[in-house]
Amino acid sequence: MNQRQPLSQGQVLELLEELPGWSLSEESGKPVCLSAEYVFKDFKQAFTFMTAVAFLSEQMNHHPEWENSFKKVKIHISTHDVGGVTALDLEWARSTHEIYEKLSS
Repeated sequence: MNQRQPLSQGQVLELLEELPGWSLSEESGKPVCLSAEYVFKDFKQAFTFMTAVAFLSEQMNHHPEWENSFKKVKIHISTHDVGGVTALDLEWARSTHEIYEKLSS
């Protein structure tokens, strides 16, 4: 499967079942982006998470839209050049969730 080929709504929803905390944002029934919000014990832990995800993003050459407010990090990821959600987005989200699990345990 081409990692940068847009996925259908059904494909994305099926794959999201294995990815806790992530949801699909849609527009006119078309997958637009994946979204998640992570909450940490404090700002330092949230910033540590963002730093680790920044290194992951550079390694994958795939970068999110995100925001940080004290101990919360909101994330949106999509493959902009194809205008939707791809396998690359799901791989990135899965890796990001693994970072979260390691930090919050």
